[in-house]
Amino acid sequence: MTEVDQSTLAGRYPRLDRVSLRARIGILAAAVAAAVVVLVSLAAFLIVRESILQTLDDNLSQRATAAAQSELAKPELLASVPTEVFGAGDIRLALVYASGFAQSAEGAASAPPLSDEELSVARGESEESFRTAAGYRVVAVQAGAGRALVIAQKMDSTQAVLSQLATALPVIGGIGVVLAGFAGVAVARAGLRPVQRLTAATERVTATGELTPIRVSGSDELARLTQSFNEMLGGLAASQEQQRRLVADAGHELRTPLTSLRTNLELLAAAEKPGAPILPREDREEMLTDVRAQVEELTQLIGDLTELARDDAPNAQRGPVELVDVVERALERVRRRAGPDVGFDVTLVPWTLVGEAPALERAVLNLLDNAVKWSPPGGHVRLRMVPIDEWTVVIEVADSGPGIDEADRPHVFDRFYRADTSRTMPGSGLGLAIVRQVAVRHGGAVWADKAPEGGALLSLRLPGRPDPL
Repeated sequence: MTEVDQSTLAGRYPRLDRVSLRARIGILAAAVAAAVVVLVSLAAFLIVRESILQTLDDNLSQRATAAAQSELAKPELLASVPTEVFGAGDIRLALVYASGFAQSAEGAASAPPLSDEELSVARGESEESFRTAAGYRVVAVQAGAGRALVIAQKMDSTQAVLSQLATALPVIGGIGVVLAGFAGVAVARAGLRPVQRLTAATERVTATGELTPIRVSGSDELARLTQSFNEMLGGLAASQEQQRRLVADAGHELRTPLTSLRTNLELLAAAEKPGAPILPREDREEMLTDVRAQVEELTQLIGDLTELARDDAPNAQRGPVELVDVVERALERVRRRAGPDVGFDVTLVPWTLVGEAPALERAVLNLLDNAVKWSPPGGHVRLRMVPIDEWTVVIEVADSGPGIDEADRPHVFDRFYRADTSRTMPGSGLGLAIVRQVAVRHGGAVWADKAPEGGALLSLRLPGRPDPL
């Protein structure tokens, strides 16, 4: 049932909102059982009634046929024959003629109920007839030309059986409905126990913030729902831990430049006070240069933190991206920053993928910036696009610097990770973390290795195809 259906029901039946789901299932089970009982009882009553009437009709038909074929069907003998001859004292017997005249076995007072149906049998229009009238079951058979023998028997015993059946079926059905209601409540209680655990866990998370998984039992739909809920809790816990680490690391990284910036600003402000020693111009210029560098460092750090704080760009437009164009734009920006001190060896191949062009350009730019930072004056940065197969390409960026120690390679893409040899170098320690985030967002991966030139080799794997999309 959809949300619209549920809201419609709630609007039509507002009291349903006050009834628990367990009670609703019990009521539903009782209602279904009641409907089934009514249908089964009605069908059973009609079948039994038809069977009893058919048995009675067959019995009366046999008696009437036997009497019609015997001497008892003669008019002169019919009046003197008692009905006990037919095996029952509640029998009434009569001969009906085509003219409409009727002759009873014991006179008109004991004549069976007669109508046009018996007359049509006497006239030969039908072979026999069966009907119920005045508490009797009336059967008529042909008894020669222009005559019909009519035999009728009281239905008191039959009606008593049918009345008892009509009383017993609702009573038994009512008991079944009550038992079905209790069974529905019991089944609902057992079936909804995992849902109750989920509800309690949700309320616990809301009240305390604890993300403790729920025990999973069984393999049905509710067990899968519980497993999905546990996975959601795990994702929330990982997200919380990631945010906590990000805040802690950001606070640690921001503390150093802020402290240095505040110290320099306080010295500059103190030098402006009346009576303070005059600050040499060279020192003043050096402090201002430090302040500008620290502001730039803070600006870059805050920008990187903002980028990393978003697990996915909510307003990013995805579409076909020509990767060569993205790489060339990033390469042009890096060349302007690096100047003539660093050379570039570039090998590109046509490649198209669906993604976010600005994010991909930022990732390639960070890889190239890292390579330029570690390359000595006169060094070279090698940039290559290497197709692995028809669906995968790898962007390799190698520098001619000192390289990355093997112990540090698994961590260079972690947030704020800086090897011992890089702590004196400028940077926030977030550039390569942004590269990994972009790679994961596009279904790719990143890793670090040693370049043949002896420096670091950073690789970015991306999906796509060589032909335009």
